[in-house]
Amino acid sequence: MATKTTSKSTVKAPASLTGKMEDSEFHQFFVDELKDIYWAEKHLVKALPKMQKAATSPDLAAAFQKHTQETQTHIETLEQVFSLLDEKAVAKKCDAMEGLLEEAKGIMEDTEKGTMVRDAGLILAAQKVEHYEIATYGTLRTLAQTMGHTDVAELLQQTLDNEKATDVALTEAAVSFINEQAAAE
Repeated sequence: MATKTTSKSTVKAPASLTGKMEDSEFHQFFVDELKDIYWAEKHLVKALPKMQKAATSPDLAAAFQKHTQETQTHIETLEQVFSLLDEKAVAKKCDAMEGLLEEAKGIMEDTEKGTMVRDAGLILAAQKVEHYEIATYGTLRTLAQTMGHTDVAELLQQTLDNEKATDVALTEAAVSFINEQAAAE
């Protein structure tokens, strides 16, 4: 680690300022977590069309279709991030997303086709996924900022903003009509 000398003491400069961040354990942790969310997005993009097909409400089905397209963009954005970091875009199994998608599958199996109860369950499952993604992208953005990867942080912020907007849209669908109709079934 590089040092700079001041008149009072020797202060170690952060690795991000010395150009050696890529060799640090912190940077490798960051890349590993990018691989994790990359796996998550790649599996989510396969699950969303199943959720779309299972949805009763045309509005919810359209929201899942839109999110499928956005998720494909998130995958492409992560590939840009890997490229900016001179890393190969490799997916590492994400146990959290695997569990969330398994739960969504269970909701589809345990609810009756053509009901708003199923739609309420699909929204629950989708929002759990969104909250996981929001937490992950928010943390990854902060880690990127800490390491001085401004361009990476900006890309991660765009995805974070999109994930938050999707969460809001799902909440609006739930409270505007789906939950009330589900309660009446």
